[in-house]
Amino acid sequence: MAQWNQLQQLETRYLEQLYHLYSDSFPMELRQFLAPWIESQDWAFAANKESHATLVFHNLLGEIDQQYSRFLQENNVLYQHNLRRIKQHLQSKYLEKPMDIARIVARCLWEEQRLLQTATSAAQDGQAAHPTGTVVTEKQQILEHNLQDIRKRVQDMEQKMKMLENLQDDFDFNYKTLKSQGELSQDLNGNSQAAATRQKMAQLEQMLSALDQLRRQIVTEMGGLLTAMDYVQKNLTDEELADWKRRQQIACIGGPPNICLDRLETWITSLAESQLQIRQQIKKLEELQQKVSYKGDPIIQHRPALEEKIVDLFRNLMKSAFVVERQPCMPMHPDRPLVIKTGVQFTNKVRLLVKFPELNYQLKIKVCIDKESGDVAAIRGSRKFNILGTNTKVMNMEESNNGSLSAEFKHLTLREQRCGNGGRTNSDASLIVTEELHLITFETEVYHQGLKIDLETHSLPVVVISNICQMPNAWASILWYNMLTNHPKNVNFFTKPPVGTWDQVAEVLSWQFSSTTKRGLTIEQLTTLAEKSPGPSFVRLFSLCELFLPVFTQENMAGKGFSFWVWLDNIIDLVKKYILALWNEGYIMGFISKERERAILSPKPPGTFLLRFSESSKEGGITFTWVEKDISGKTQIQSVEPYTKQQLNSMSFADIIMGYKIMDATNILVSPLVYLYPEIPKEEAFGKYCRPEAAPEPDPSDPSNFIQPYLKTKFICVTPCPSVFMDLPDSDLLANGFPGTNSGNTSDLFPMSPRTLDSLMHNEAEANQGHLDSLTLDMDVTSPN
Repeated sequence: MAQWNQLQQLETRYLEQLYHLYSDSFPMELRQFLAPWIESQDWAFAANKESHATLVFHNLLGEIDQQYSRFLQENNVLYQHNLRRIKQHLQSKYLEKPMDIARIVARCLWEEQRLLQTATSAAQDGQAAHPTGTVVTEKQQILEHNLQDIRKRVQDMEQKMKMLENLQDDFDFNYKTLKSQGELSQDLNGNSQAAATRQKMAQLEQMLSALDQLRRQIVTEMGGLLTAMDYVQKNLTDEELADWKRRQQIACIGGPPNICLDRLETWITSLAESQLQIRQQIKKLEELQQKVSYKGDPIIQHRPALEEKIVDLFRNLMKSAFVVERQPCMPMHPDRPLVIKTGVQFTNKVRLLVKFPELNYQLKIKVCIDKESGDVAAIRGSRKFNILGTNTKVMNMEESNNGSLSAEFKHLTLREQRCGNGGRTNSDASLIVTEELHLITFETEVYHQGLKIDLETHSLPVVVISNICQMPNAWASILWYNMLTNHPKNVNFFTKPPVGTWDQVAEVLSWQFSSTTKRGLTIEQLTTLAEKSPGPSFVRLFSLCELFLPVFTQENMAGKGFSFWVWLDNIIDLVKKYILALWNEGYIMGFISKERERAILSPKPPGTFLLRFSESSKEGGITFTWVEKDISGKTQIQSVEPYTKQQLNSMSFADIIMGYKIMDATNILVSPLVYLYPEIPKEEAFGKYCRPEAAPEPDPSDPSNFIQPYLKTKFICVTPCPSVFMDLPDSDLLANGFPGTNSGNTSDLFPMSPRTLDSLMHNEAEANQGHLDSLTLDMDVTSPN
């Protein structure tokens, strides 16, 4: 079944996450219209190769035109309009940058696959995958039971209010009747009336007593009902909603996906409706009291307190129900929310978890940044910003996919306010740019049933950068904040940042891989990282030791000119952009100490190799290490110089592994890579990721096809044998087609014709009889005319 069709069958909570993947950058309508074609393209390859990205982009425009023709035949005006608008947007935004749209689509498709896997695992494992699943379910069942009980008690109260009104009407009628007949003395307890009159008065007193008793019962039950509402409301806001906000924090830094808000919205809406019903009943008590009152009337005594209590409950519930459903995020960096670059658009989404249709298009949301509110104010010395773009919007139910009351801001940008000292106020306590925290605030007013309620909510603290090179350290600050605190507005956090234990840091580091790939870090990989992290205590007690933020992001690793985080962040980028498929397959061991590497490879037969990340490359590099035997039969462990992003731009790592050769002492080209550790044949592991060049079939009717065509060339990686060439000058090495010792790399890409490659690999015995003169370095070879 096609991936898009599978997604449509998921539960609502997963569909909510799916909706969040799409925006104007890649509209969901386009995903729906062209689902089979989109899934048939290799967007990951296009994201790393501009020529292929250009081809795919133009094919995409062609598919849009074909779909437009179908809608034209069907006379579907709405879809025609939407497709025309989408095509114009794509052309204006991506015509010169086709790799950008390829990256966005690749990311969406990968997130879809991850969502399907999550849903499948949850269906198979149930609550067993989550150790607290049973507790959560029991809490939810109790909460739902309490809400049902409140709704039932509210309905019962409605019936009692009708009984009270009927009883009061009877009493009022009888009282006024007696009064109109002049049979009432100055008070109801007089003894001067006739027997018939006294009998009527006795009945009236009984009715008044029953009326008083029912009033007292209703007032007492209302007090108990408000207490129950207060208890359930605390469970909803202080526990369930607080848990959701904490899960949202964790999801922002790569943790498990957050659950959607639909269930919370149902609960909160149910409670809000019950509160409004009780408020109307309290108002009804006031009306009844104004018609009939007497000494010791319980309504006069208790109604004001009940009114104040229900208004406070409803106000607080509405304020808590106003939340940031989607935290600030730049669309081109969906995996790194809460980091915003000045001048670059970012998006937010707010939602009111009280689903009242009468509020549709009634709430106007205003956005601002660093609004001082009580003790929550930006630290002195921080930069100041203005929000540009559409910073006001009306909440409505039409934009959301489930009819919730929400507002999505898609076109916001920040611009720094310039002043004499570069945008900062005079202060000695100013933080560095990537440790300044700012709050984005959303405000509105609710007018409902005579109440005016001011609503305000905040984003999680964001870091504002002015250059993309600041992204790694800004993201480290976001990780540190959300890892160590659940305080929603602590903008002064980095004036004295708390320390984190390695266990906390390790979990977050693993999330950086699992959130963008299909595979997190193993205990062994994390142990290796702990040993490489700066700080002497790591080697001894890295499970419990404390790690300071400057050590994590600023201090250089031992013997290196860069920090631990810069090194790791570049490896994460390398994995996502160049070796994602191999990492997902588990073929890359990645982080392993040299001692461990030697220990596991030494017992293996020659040709066994493993893949690991470079420890010396700041920009991120990957290498392979293999086993070989020297002439005496002694085991040797060899490693090639790491391949960096620049080289992997030219050739995929799978192709490099499949084509890698060594020129041995007898000038024979041999491949030292045979089995991927522990014993997977190289062809089985990497063959499917290589891209064979398919030659087109010649057209026999075309005379030009009788002309000898160019010979095909193939890039391979060749490492000269150090023992043979280490004493030769660079001029001799270069003359023979080998890289010199000063070339900066012991492995280069050599283009050679198939004829030359065959001659090198034809027969080892024949090759041993003499030395090769040179390697063919011409890209294209033609036969003479």
